[in-house]
Amino acid sequence: MMKEMDVPESLGRPKILMVDDRPENLVALERLLKQMPVELYSANSGNEALRLTLHHDFALALLDIQMPEMDGYELAEFLRSEEKTARMPFIFVSAIYTDQIHVFKGYEKGAFSFITKPFEPVVLTSKVEFFVEKYQQEQLLIHAHQLLEQRVKQLQMANEEMESFSYSVSHDLRAPLRAIDGYSQFMLKKYSEGLDETGQRYLTTIADNAKKMGQLIDDILAFSRLGRQALSRSTFNLKEMVTEVVKNVTEHEGYSNVTVEIKDLPEVEGDHSLIRQVIVNLVSNAMKYSSKKDEPKVEVGQTQENGRTIFYVKDNGAGFDMKYYDKLFGVFQRLHHNDEFHGNGVGLALVKRIINRHHGEIWAESKLQQGATFFFTLNESTSK
Repeated sequence: MMKEMDVPESLGRPKILMVDDRPENLVALERLLKQMPVELYSANSGNEALRLTLHHDFALALLDIQMPEMDGYELAEFLRSEEKTARMPFIFVSAIYTDQIHVFKGYEKGAFSFITKPFEPVVLTSKVEFFVEKYQQEQLLIHAHQLLEQRVKQLQMANEEMESFSYSVSHDLRAPLRAIDGYSQFMLKKYSEGLDETGQRYLTTIADNAKKMGQLIDDILAFSRLGRQALSRSTFNLKEMVTEVVKNVTEHEGYSNVTVEIKDLPEVEGDHSLIRQVIVNLVSNAMKYSSKKDEPKVEVGQTQENGRTIFYVKDNGAGFDMKYYDKLFGVFQRLHHNDEFHGNGVGLALVKRIINRHHGEIWAESKLQQGATFFFTLNESTSK
């Protein structure tokens, strides 16, 4: 006996249509099939069978051939001509039309199988089980496709809401921050003589924090948009990019005391602006966390392992405790106090998302006060 498939209750049990003008034949079929996880419907004529198909979706029909008014062949033609039942499988069950000519005629009418009476119960039930299971699998696929369409619509709505939120954050929050920063700077220039040292420090702190808040908003927006923007792939020289980034970071962040060694790096394929963001974040972090050392040093290079290229950014700076590693790439997760090293905890989360978009991996190794090394791959799915 067939086992009932694990299908959602909303789909219900498969329905089987039995068509025969002799009640005893319908009773015999019902007795044979009633133990299956199906719903059985009986019709004693072709016209009654057609009426039932208007109100039900059948997984299978068992059709007698010799019937008054409309024989099985005519019923089959009607079933195949209607859109709703055009693909419904049916089996001819006949005691009279058993010769090869009629069997072939049955297949020409669209029959999926042909069983002669008296039939072997095992033969009939096995064929019914096959078509019922096939129907259930099709229904599961349809159900899965419908769920997928719903998820896609929900995702589209979520993206639209996120776009609206990003717009609101970008415009509605930036304006008051600009006002706070602007008025603070104005008061420092215009009324600084009337303020004591404490008052000037307060205004400077207000302006600095307004700038930090603005940067945090920029980073959050960049992080939220990254999952939605398409990659613009190209091939470029990674060493040239690293060299340019090191120069800019040194000039703008004031890390002139940090020695940066750039090893040979190959051309890579990816989104130029996003990979540059990865290099900026990793290099600037390395320079920042090593800048307080007596002889700060950063190294950027590559290594080969198991046939894949692994890039790395290494420093001899403050490092971090590996027991907190699970927080390293989380949003707003920082392993150092802000009074030690400035930051907002978004940079490494952004780096990880960019690397993931490029089908790569990123990981790190470190010891407190002994530096840290960040490794990453690009366009590879092999796990480390």
